[in-house]
Amino acid sequence: MKGEVQFRADKLAVLIDADNTSAGVIEVLLREITKFGIAYVKRIYGDWTNPQMNTWKKVLNDFAIVPVQQFGYTSGKNSTDSALIIDAMDLLYTNEFDGFCIVSSDSDFTRLAHRIRQNGVAVYGFGRRQTPRAFVASCDRFVHTELLGAAESPSDPDNSQQFELAAKSEEKSDLHELLKEAYEDVVRDDGIANVGAVGQQLLKIDSSFDSRAYGHKKLGELLKKTELFEVKGNDIRLK
Repeated sequence: MKGEVQFRADKLAVLIDADNTSAGVIEVLLREITKFGIAYVKRIYGDWTNPQMNTWKKVLNDFAIVPVQQFGYTSGKNSTDSALIIDAMDLLYTNEFDGFCIVSSDSDFTRLAHRIRQNGVAVYGFGRRQTPRAFVASCDRFVHTELLGAAESPSDPDNSQQFELAAKSEEKSDLHELLKEAYEDVVRDDGIANVGAVGQQLLKIDSSFDSRAYGHKKLGELLKKTELFEVKGNDIRLK
């Protein structure tokens, strides 16, 4: 959309950690991924002999996601993480992908994200609000799945309603300072800054920044709501 931040990558590899992702989020998550490019590879990792994975079966068929079996040789989920990491590195070395989408709320993928970016390839992370900051910061862009309107379980303490409440309770001054910092970084000599440029700078400062967390689908709407800026089309000026 004009005036909004858009990441584009021609070919994406989507790698999903089933142990740390809800089946209810997949439809809206894949739709969100189309903003960044085309998913040429879609794989999901887990122990599919586990009855708890039954909720995924219909989802895998509906969205053409390839399940990768990883038996739990030891207690815990490290075997699943290792399988995803190994596949990611194999795909990286093909030099055929412009970006990787890592779907997990697990900090174990922090080093993987760093390694992929070291090769100049973009990393888009997707996970819940509880995702450790280290993994969030290691991604070029991180999207909290609660903001996607996913059908999370009612018993999930990190559902979208609670996420919105948390965002609203955040200190307004913190948000204002962040917006002003991004504006000052990209403002022209005439005092005008482009909304898209401000959005890109916001993501450089905080890869998880999302205007939807503050109740606005578009960044321009959020900027206007704060009453800090004069907004005219795609240009803003600090009042």
